[in-house]
Formats: sequence, C-alpha cells, structure tokens
Amino acid sequence: MTKRKRRSSAQAEGRTGAALADLGLDDRQQRVVVWSVTAGGVLAIALVLTLVVNAIGGGQPQSAQVSGEVPGEGLPASFQSWPSLKELAPIADRKADTAPLTVQEVFGARTLTAGKVTLRRLASRLDQACAGAVWGADLSEALAEAGCGQAVRGLYATADGMYVTQYTLFNLTDATAAQSLAKSMESLYRGAWVQPLASSRAKFGAYSEANAYVLGHYLGVTWIGRADGAEPGEKDDFIMLGLAAREAEKALFRRVVKVTGVPSDPAQPPGPADTAQPTEEPPSEPGASPAVSAPGASTSEEPSVSAAR
Repeated sequence: MTKRKRRSSAQAEGRTGAALADLGLDDRQQRVVVWSVTAGGVLAIALVLTLVVNAIGGGQPQSAQVSGEVPGEGLPASFQSWPSLKELAPIADRKADTAPLTVQEVFGARTLTAGKVTLRRLASRLDQACAGAVWGADLSEALAEAGCGQAVRGLYATADGMYVTQYTLFNLTDATAAQSLAKSMESLYRGAWVQPLASSRAKFGAYSEANAYVLGHYLGVTWIGRADGAEPGEKDDFIMLGLAAREAEKALFRRVVKVTGVPSDPAQPPGPADTAQPTEEPPSEPGASPAVSAPGASTSEEPSVSAAR
C-alpha cells in the first residue's frame, strides 16, 4: 500500500495563513483563528471569523450622533412631517414650475420674524447636488429617488444667540415624491440628516427638533434648537421659532402667483399675520464665492450678530 505523504505543519500553517491574510486578518487575528480550529473545530471557525470580520469591517452599526458632537453631523430628537396645502397645488409638479431656486429668492431677507421672535441670517448655501446637503447614504438615496435637483439651506439665530434654526428646501420631482420623502424621513432621521451650515456664531447642540412640510413639489425642513444644546423649557417657544423660519416659504407662494398669473393670498400656518421683511444685498449665488469647495454650490455667511444690532 502506498502511503500518502503527510504535509508538514509548517506547509499547512503557511497556506492557512495566506488564506486568512487574503481576508484582511493580521498576524494576531490569524493566530486566534488557527487556535480556534485546534480547540473547537469547524463551529469555532465560523464564530471567530464572524467576530473578527465584524471587528474589522464595523459589523455593529455606529450609534447615532447627536447634534453638535461631530462637525457636519447631527440628529434631531424628534421629527414630524405635514402634507401640502391646497393653495400650493399649482406647483405640485416641477414641469409647471421649472425655474431653479436661488439663494436670493429663498433667503434674500436678512431677518425672519414671527410674533416677538426675530431670526438673523448667518449663512446660506445652494447645492445643485442634493447629496452634498445631507449626510447618511440612506437619505442621499431617498433624495435621488425623489428626483432632488437642488437643496438650498439658510442658517439663522436670534440676536442674543440663544436659539439657532436652519431651514432647508429640497426641489423634487412632484408632490408625490415630496410626500414619499417626508414619510421616509420619519424613520431615516434617526441615522441620517441634513448637514448644518458652518458658522462661528451659532451651531446646534445636543438637543434639537425638526419638522418637514410638503410644499407642492418641494419639501421644506425646519431644524430648531437652543445654542447651548439644552432641552426646551417653559420659556422656550420652539413653535414660534419654527413659524419664523417658515417665513422663507413665501418664495413658493410667489411662484404660485407666477404660475397661475393671479394674486394668491398665502395660507399661513397657525400664528401671527404676515410681516414684511427688510431687504439687503443678495446672498451669493453658485460660483460667486471663493469659499465654495464643491462645484455648483454657493455659500455665504453674514456679519456677526453683535455687529448687526
């Protein structure tokens, strides 16, 4: 009988090490796997490989970042969405409202006011690629499915710097896409969100709240918080802060007038009557600011709040 030549342990270990190295395991991890094979057999291999690969590739999902923990990332503590008003039916489809948004159109007013609340504009930005205005792959994918063609953001704060708000307007295919995106964000906001605009004078803290409003073929998102990150108390009127931020939506009612050719009385959400906004030089548009790092995007930051008083 011909005896089968037995492979040396060095040869076996060499081939095993090469195979494990192909999986991206370092020397220490390879030794763990080989030891597990000797001690527990095939079941141990599967278990250890699973643990090691998870450790290498981040198999466990990362915990959600709260507002302000990581620059450019943050999550609101609560989120609600609301359907479109019937007055915006003339712009329910982008085919009827083809003009692109501009920063001046949406955030041309230096201040936004509702009741006793006045917000001062700190920065604004227009992104032609909507993925640049958010973080999180799932939200980027949802925007793409909704046919998002533009995202315009405006960052505001109260004169005392106590409150910060950001309003984001997404330009989508139609009202159905806007409603679908709003519905998706009801779960997506727990792990993906809008990028906050950078400002040295205001930023979101640990706690914030958000709402989304379907506005014809647009989706408007308000994001509100205290600058110190504390949860709101009895004296913190987040409702009025949200109404002030939504003054930016007047741009869409002007579009309704343009599409229909007849005057339209904007239906205001519950709150104070319409307030005229002061005018000023327009914010920068795409390509106008050397600070813009991405093609097709514009950004601007206003003078300090103290200087504007």
